[in-house]
Amino acid sequence: MLDSLTRVTGIVAGHAWGIPSIVLLVGTGLYLTLRLRFIQFRGFRHSLALIAGKYDKATDPGEVTHFQALSTALSATIGTGNIAGVATAIALGGPGAVFWMWITALVGMATKYASCTLALKFRRIHPDGSVSGGPMYTLARGLGMPKLGAVFAVFTLIASFGIGNMVQANSVTDGLTYLFPGAADFKLGIGVVIALMVGLVIIGGIKRIASVTSRIVPVMAVAYCAAALLILGLHVDRIPAALGTIFNLALNPWAAGGGAIGAAIQYGVARGVFSNEAGLGSAPMAHAAARTQEPVREGLVAMMGPFIDTIVICTMTALVIVIMGAWGEGRPEALEGAALSAFAFEQALGQAGSWVVGFG
Repeated sequence: MLDSLTRVTGIVAGHAWGIPSIVLLVGTGLYLTLRLRFIQFRGFRHSLALIAGKYDKATDPGEVTHFQALSTALSATIGTGNIAGVATAIALGGPGAVFWMWITALVGMATKYASCTLALKFRRIHPDGSVSGGPMYTLARGLGMPKLGAVFAVFTLIASFGIGNMVQANSVTDGLTYLFPGAADFKLGIGVVIALMVGLVIIGGIKRIASVTSRIVPVMAVAYCAAALLILGLHVDRIPAALGTIFNLALNPWAAGGGAIGAAIQYGVARGVFSNEAGLGSAPMAHAAARTQEPVREGLVAMMGPFIDTIVICTMTALVIVIMGAWGEGRPEALEGAALSAFAFEQALGQAGSWVVGFG
């Protein structure tokens, strides 16, 4: 039964992440990059100032600060996307997939800017001060397509069970079972505990979610990046070769061989979007609650998500995996996702390395 389900989902995923989807996602990001005159570069510095709280005003409409909104959006991807996602991309598409994750993130910054700016522009502020917003409101109030907005909301609800919950729970379980092999017999129990912990947070609404994530996400990110930087520092002489491997297998058909470049593009774009969520429509819901009167400001804050998640943290994970030789023939059979990242970190830092990944 499980094998049949895996086979069916694999076939569906293969079609879903075919050339049309890749062209649509990357093409849209490229189009917005050009039309917005490379906003991801022009607005980078101002974005940092906004995140630091330089322009925060308690009297502005909204429920959370710029930093809290960004932390809420990043909480869905840090760990799952940039630890498990990039490892899976390398396992299935080779190190060349990382290059296409970078491309997806760079153009995705423009997509994230546009979608979140519109989410603020067309959000609904209720009499009690609470906020509702997201692509469904953009479709309904901005484009005058309420039916399409309702369809988006329904499909988002359906997707939330898979990409919004099951993938994360599975990644946590994979990491724990790598650390504690005996935990494999208690996967259901682990899932129940995760559900209860998440429930205690989300029952408090966006304010509690933002409060918790703004504390946990920075600690997770800093601890993980510190461990990755330590490994890279200990093997700094291998970094140029690792980068060369990534570029070579992404762009050189003779080095990659056969359809390897196609696989690198497919898995790179797919995992890139999964990692930074640019184009999925989930992040605008979190950013819509930001406390501001200027939609563009939150758009600038939101576009930093793909940069932090993919350009910074995913790159660190990828370099550690490639440098430690945890890919190709050096990858233990059937090991991917969070477990593969844990294996790579463990090769460099011993048991402490796998604990860092488990914590992240």
